[in-house]
Amino acid sequence: MARDLSRLTPAQQVERGIQKKYRDTLWGPFIAGIKEYRLIQPGDRVCVCVSGGKDSMLLAKLMQMLQRRSDFPFEVKFLVMDPGYTPENRQRIMDNAALLGLEVTVRDTDIFRFVSGVEKNPCYLCARMRRGYLYKYAQELGCNKIALGHHFSDVVETTLMGLLYGAQIQAMMPKLHSRNYPGMELIRPMYRVHEEDIIAWAKYHELRFLQCACRFTEKAETEGRESLSKRKETKALLKELRKTNPDVEKHIFAAIHSVNMDTLLGWKRDGAEHSFLEEYDSKKGGSEEPPVE
Repeated sequence: MARDLSRLTPAQQVERGIQKKYRDTLWGPFIAGIKEYRLIQPGDRVCVCVSGGKDSMLLAKLMQMLQRRSDFPFEVKFLVMDPGYTPENRQRIMDNAALLGLEVTVRDTDIFRFVSGVEKNPCYLCARMRRGYLYKYAQELGCNKIALGHHFSDVVETTLMGLLYGAQIQAMMPKLHSRNYPGMELIRPMYRVHEEDIIAWAKYHELRFLQCACRFTEKAETEGRESLSKRKETKALLKELRKTNPDVEKHIFAAIHSVNMDTLLGWKRDGAEHSFLEEYDSKKGGSEEPPVE
């Protein structure tokens, strides 16, 4: 007999949904990414950064479930770094955390207030400051890793943005060693989870998360000014490309896993620039390039 879902708590219903309805689209890709990129090791203490959006909230729930089911021991802490949320937004974060069964630690900062007086690149400065505080508070919690909610769609969009707007071929890595905080790593456990599946999950459970709690963005919307960011432009471009090539995002994602170094004119390694000319003369009689259609 089917289990009576009405007897389950909201958190239990969400867990059941992830394990059953969204097993192939959320849980499976999540576990695949963890294993493929070796993101979590025995004894790790992982700080999951909860911003209040759909991505970080789902990540927190997935990490909680993994910690309970893991074959090896590791710890998870859930950190809400408040950059200056409105009381309403902060309360929504706390309500959603309670609904999902997450015990969060809150740390207050005045990042939004500080950034509000900056005219040039306020979003970049805000992101840098938030990242710095996250590392600081994660260390205070005794963690050696920070988990962020970036997903497959973020990876694809960032790669394309770098090519079109940054004049560089650069991917968003699944894990990184911190340069400024020795012993700390940043990991992205939802690297293989698609955004459209996260949205479907949130809608199915009728969960309402923060869209963007940035006061700079809120002010722009109040004044009727739409924020046409490069990421929004890139999302629109990918949506258009999918009309004729449904697998365009999968192809971009696959490309960063199989870069052909023999066809690149230049690259950087550990900050040092290199050119194909360095080895060109030593490869006389080398292979021909494939014909271009």
